[in-house]
Amino acid sequence: MERPLGISFISYFYIFGAIILIFTAIFFEPNADELGLVERFGIDYLPERLFRILLAVFTFIMIYGYMRLKRWGFWMMILYSIGFGFISYILTPSFNQQPFIGNVIWSGIMLIYSFSIRKSFQ
Repeated sequence: MERPLGISFISYFYIFGAIILIFTAIFFEPNADELGLVERFGIDYLPERLFRILLAVFTFIMIYGYMRLKRWGFWMMILYSIGFGFISYILTPSFNQQPFIGNVIWSGIMLIYSFSIRKSFQ
């Protein structure tokens, strides 16, 4: 089965994001942000750099399955979108910043699109 164009677009977007995560884990001061990723996920005991790299690796694995139209890739993307969407939704009233609102909207779009083409996944 041919991969839908939306899957390719989404996958390349997430690959770009994972590369940025690795780049920021290596080259930027992890404590420069007001709210780092570990605080967003509520796991303060993990170092910020390690978490960014682990999240990037998870993203690469998820995108591999999603691009190959594997059912496990589909479900990983669903869980990823729900998780990030929920965390962003919870943080939006506290920080009222555009990235959190954008993440909620993007997660919703991802869920709607992924469910609309779920029959493409094997």
